[in-house]
Amino acid sequence: MSRPLTIAAAQMGPVGRAETRAHVVERLLAMLRESAGRGAELVVFPELALTTFFPRWDLPDEELLTFFERDMPSADTKPLFDEAERLGVGFHLGYAELTPDGHRYNTAILVERDGHVAARYRKVHLPGHEEPEAWRPFQHLERKYFEPGPDSFQVHRAFGGLVGLAICNDRRWPETYRVLGLQGVELVCIGYNTPIHYAPDPAQDRLAAFHNNLVMAAGAYQNATWVVGVGKGGVEEGVDALSDSQIIAPSGEVIARCATSDDEVVVAVCDLDLCLAYKRTVFDFDRYRRPEMYTRITSQRGAVEPADTES
Repeated sequence: MSRPLTIAAAQMGPVGRAETRAHVVERLLAMLRESAGRGAELVVFPELALTTFFPRWDLPDEELLTFFERDMPSADTKPLFDEAERLGVGFHLGYAELTPDGHRYNTAILVERDGHVAARYRKVHLPGHEEPEAWRPFQHLERKYFEPGPDSFQVHRAFGGLVGLAICNDRRWPETYRVLGLQGVELVCIGYNTPIHYAPDPAQDRLAAFHNNLVMAAGAYQNATWVVGVGKGGVEEGVDALSDSQIIAPSGEVIARCATSDDEVVVAVCDLDLCLAYKRTVFDFDRYRRPEMYTRITSQRGAVEPADTES
């Protein structure tokens, strides 16, 4: 059996602070059209794709809220929806969401080939810090500007398979993939904006790309799923961000990877039935998992004292 789905990872280069939504959407449209011309049925765009990564600044509310979307599609983003529907191509898009009742989320949507929103996800694992810290060369104020998503990770029937969404820091946490994996996920779409400099521990800077691949490839393999991770990279407003967008098979192998830090599209044919080779063998959850043991372990968390390093 075979269920091929042709997927494009549509990486973005930097988006300037003054760049308009309309100009960004034109960039997205160019990559959407290129992807469709190369046979893509689903195009994955990054986290917060419509704006610069604004959590790097401490902003007053009147300026902060200019980076949020109140409607989706909006007047600026509707051309993307219209063109995708015309081309018969779906897409994944990350953006900052302001709900009608005033909640602020880091959000991603999955739009099917007929233009309807098949799924919406709000980021659960918010990184960074809650208040400005003067010692940092730039801020990472996601925990000030966004609320954690109110819902768990969910799998959706779309694009002929079972699709889950995650955003940026979610990709570092094994629970993300496992909750989706327990629902039979076959494709996880992940957008990210990751500064290469990690101020709390700069020794990790050189490992940014290694860790990016490590967590996504492990999540793919251990949960027998395709993973598509797409970044907005390059030097944006003086901050160097990770590119390294990639499409990863259920084997953990990278089958397509961007080579630049600019707007770039890579395309791969992803057979969703390849997931079964792992779901029915080494990662047959029903046969091999021991959830009763995990419950025991998690209930005892913190019961073991740290080792005495001075003895």
